[in-house]
Amino acid sequence: MKQRANAVPLRQQVYLQLRSAIESGTFAAGSKLPPSREHAQALGVARNTVLWALERLRAEGYVVARVGDGSYVAPDLAALRTPGRASNRKRSAVLLPATGLSQRGRLVAETALRWRPPHAATTAYRIGTPAVDAFPFELWSRLERQLPARVRQDTAQYLAPAGHMPMREAIAQWLLVSRGIRCEPEQVVVTSGSQQAIDLIARLLLDPGDEVLVEDPGYLGIRACLVSHGIAVKPVPVDEQGLCIAEGAARWPGARMAVVTPTHQFPLGVHMGLARRLELLEWARAQRAWVVEDDYDGEFQYGEHRIPALCSLPHGERVLYVGTFSKTLHPGLRLGFIVLPPALVDAFASAKALSDRHSPGAAQEVLARFITQGHLLRHLRRMRELYQQRQAVLIDSLRKASGGALVLLPSGQGMHLVHEVGNEVDDTRLSRRAGEAGVYLAPLSLYCVEAQRKGWVLGYAGFDEVALRSAARVLGPLVRG
Repeated sequence: MKQRANAVPLRQQVYLQLRSAIESGTFAAGSKLPPSREHAQALGVARNTVLWALERLRAEGYVVARVGDGSYVAPDLAALRTPGRASNRKRSAVLLPATGLSQRGRLVAETALRWRPPHAATTAYRIGTPAVDAFPFELWSRLERQLPARVRQDTAQYLAPAGHMPMREAIAQWLLVSRGIRCEPEQVVVTSGSQQAIDLIARLLLDPGDEVLVEDPGYLGIRACLVSHGIAVKPVPVDEQGLCIAEGAARWPGARMAVVTPTHQFPLGVHMGLARRLELLEWARAQRAWVVEDDYDGEFQYGEHRIPALCSLPHGERVLYVGTFSKTLHPGLRLGFIVLPPALVDAFASAKALSDRHSPGAAQEVLARFITQGHLLRHLRRMRELYQQRQAVLIDSLRKASGGALVLLPSGQGMHLVHEVGNEVDDTRLSRRAGEAGVYLAPLSLYCVEAQRKGWVLGYAGFDEVALRSAARVLGPLVRG
């Protein structure tokens, strides 16, 4: 198998061939796949190419790995059989990327193999879903109606790419009070959520082939974004203190960046202790590398004492702080931000202008007033109380519905819980069965690269008691069975 210029990448070709063979029945459900080394030799490709394809298929539930015994087709895939050539042609049209794309375009198109952000109807236990049902929409509408005519006209014009100044001022004030971050409004660049912030960082601070340390397990959207820019993503294990920077630095001494979720690691939920934070900052200083702090749900800490932001520590000048209102308020706002060193602001503003000119002005103005008038503080106080209640319902309902087979441990922060099991368990099997029954259950292995961690990640914040108990009644018997 030789790759032509401008052809589909080899690893994707292998992946598509294997997936097609499984769906067509060439590899029957439950059958053993050829050893990766022999398969690579037969195809004339590197073994890592086959391993990547197998890992992708395993993450999607097509393949199960048996320790010491190789890879097998998942046993319950009979429903995937595609009768007739017409449906096979239709499926191929969906799977194969568009022709004529540039190399960068193919990397972007291939993102769908690494990350498919959910956009269907929200069902328990989807991760990262806030309590939209508890958002004060009437208050928000009243703030919109109260905007003076002059402000409405001004925010309807083209605005500064870095953001509406009242919005940047409100964010800087809020960060000082809530997260202990001292910054000037001019250091804040408003983005369309945290995903655009990561994209801007990758475009402006990294070149194709640069190495970036990421958490393993970690958030799929971050890895997919970096890979789409040709970045060499290097997985680093996570322990009870967060990303193991010493191991990452030893394995990849040339890394130019580390992306971390130190306040509440996604998906494991641990927080990075002070010693590890200082170690990470020293690594960045010595290597002249950047640290990206993704504080995606740092506002939801339920104890008396709050974990400060990484960039609030001394010597945090090489930390880029990424925040989002998609979790604190709701994702429909499409508003987030980056706190940058002053020297980088103009470049990021220019990149933002090239991407989408600027974020919606009226939404920025209303949100700025929402923050400065104290509504955000009051809303978050209510949400912290509500999320603690919903977390308790999640734990109680699953324990009862599963007859004690699934007991989740409570957490003092966040919007989801994780339940780990032994490596011998195929966590994707239960996730598929739950999905077929209408319950969204994310397998922990989906978020792993090299890490061999199994279990499930369950979101609770966006679902009321009725939805959580209903989902538990569906999932409980599947766990027991």
